[in-house]
This record gives sequence, C-alpha cells and structure tokens, in this order.
Amino acid sequence: MPALFGYLRLAATVLRGRLTQARRNGEAGYTTETVVVIALLVALAIAAVAIITAKVLAKANSIQLG
Repeated sequence: MPALFGYLRLAATVLRGRLTQARRNGEAGYTTETVVVIALLVALAIAAVAIITAKVLAKANSIQLG
C-alpha cells in the first residue's frame, strides 16, 4: 500500500505542475474541473489495480502445493 500513496503523490505533483503551466498560458490547457476529474479517475484506477492485485496474491498464496 505505501507504493500506492507514492504513485498518488506523483500523479498529484504532475497534475499540479500541468495546472500551473495552464494558468500561465490562458488559452491552452485544461479547465480545473477536467484536471480534477482526470485526477480522480487516475486515483480510482490505481486503487482498483491495488485491490485486484491484493486479491490475486491472497488467492495465489492460499493454494496448497504439497
């Protein structure tokens, strides 16, 4: 799970940087709402991958080999 928070921090940092660039250039870039929606979708996708990975690993570890 700590890796998930690292990815979320990285995504937030990248989005903040892009938002700052968009504010400097008034005609180019995304609106704030678009950036927020994209950030939420990215966070949900990362969370979904983390949950699926955890479940698959738990199931794989529960298999008896002997």
